[in-house]
Amino acid sequence: MLNAADNTLLTRIGPGTPMGTMLREYWVPACRSAKLEADGAPEKVRLFGENFVAFRATDGRVGFLQEACPHRCASLRLARNEGNGLRCIFHGWKFSVDGECVDAPTEPRGQRERFAQSVPVRSHPTREAGGLVWVYMGAQETPPPFPDFEFTQLPDAHVFPLRGIIKTNWLQGLEALLDSAHVTFLHATNLDSAVGRSLFLEESDMMLGDGAPVFEFDEKPYGFTEGAIRTELGDQDYARVREVVLPFFSFIPAAPTGARIVCCSIPIDDETTAQWYISYDADAPVDGSNLTLMGNWSGDPDHFNSDMGDESNLWHQDREAMKAGHWSGIVNRGNPYEDFAVQESMGTIVDRSREYLGTCDRVIYRARRMLLDAVRSYESTSNVPFTGPQAELRTIRALSFAYPKTENWRDVRQALLTGHENA
Repeated sequence: MLNAADNTLLTRIGPGTPMGTMLREYWVPACRSAKLEADGAPEKVRLFGENFVAFRATDGRVGFLQEACPHRCASLRLARNEGNGLRCIFHGWKFSVDGECVDAPTEPRGQRERFAQSVPVRSHPTREAGGLVWVYMGAQETPPPFPDFEFTQLPDAHVFPLRGIIKTNWLQGLEALLDSAHVTFLHATNLDSAVGRSLFLEESDMMLGDGAPVFEFDEKPYGFTEGAIRTELGDQDYARVREVVLPFFSFIPAAPTGARIVCCSIPIDDETTAQWYISYDADAPVDGSNLTLMGNWSGDPDHFNSDMGDESNLWHQDREAMKAGHWSGIVNRGNPYEDFAVQESMGTIVDRSREYLGTCDRVIYRARRMLLDAVRSYESTSNVPFTGPQAELRTIRALSFAYPKTENWRDVRQALLTGHENA
């Protein structure tokens, strides 16, 4: 369990908070690139408890500005997007992609240009990669290196990002992405379905057959590698080897080749989180078909769980289906819907002082401790943690595999990774 002070330190991410200040030092996904059209409508983006607009200018560049016009705080969501800038419809002040006021037509002509240059406009650097617009909101004059993940190097056709929005704190979202033990229970019906078995084959039985995996960890500059080893399965063991890139990313175990998924938990504010599911394939285009365990999602890639319900209707849980054998009662929905319902059921910011953790929570405890150490270290040194060599990020692949009990999972994993690289 955590004491109240540590829980607050980890979960509060607004302006000026220790965790919020540290998290702003990382490049984070803001919205899908496809959402922004040249000279199209600005897109509202809320991150870390603050409101912004993202827009694509006439020349294709992406700007990221404070939502409130610096003049009288009218929303720039209403602005005209033309001539490589946003022009507020209230008084016609215009702002460039670079965050400069380039015109203030309500000022006398003799001082108009000089006045415009004096207007403070808050903007942030952006990058486009992996079908996403990324933003850096930190305090460094020169942004840090952009994360060199495998999926950020691929053509847009090879990456398929979806965003869920959940009414929980960012840490609850992250912890759901790290927890391998719950798969055996919460997602049991999905794993045992025709779709689950078509995706996982014999791995479904391995995940369902052992609800108490043994956890082993290897520390990395970017976070850690987690091996969830299921040993109660006869003559083979089964490993789900996750890569965790703190503070946001969880690479989901999969086969050495083919489509893969990485998830991240990005704070919208203290009580709301953007949960990104990013499907990608280095060797072929993807259309999200490998996300079939998401079930019948809403069809809105910017809020794929908009139809999941809430506490007032118990997230559409079906008790009759539970009596008939469905584990969670969240029927015809995928794993994320089940995760989201459980996370929201805890309350927007869970009181972790009331928890009673067990062996299955070793990864949760580790992540919390590493984040606490990181934010305290950052406060005292201003050194941004988890920023390891870019080459390591580029080669990350989370794997799942069965192997003989006589072998070591780390050796098997390395052989699989080496075989992929030499293929």
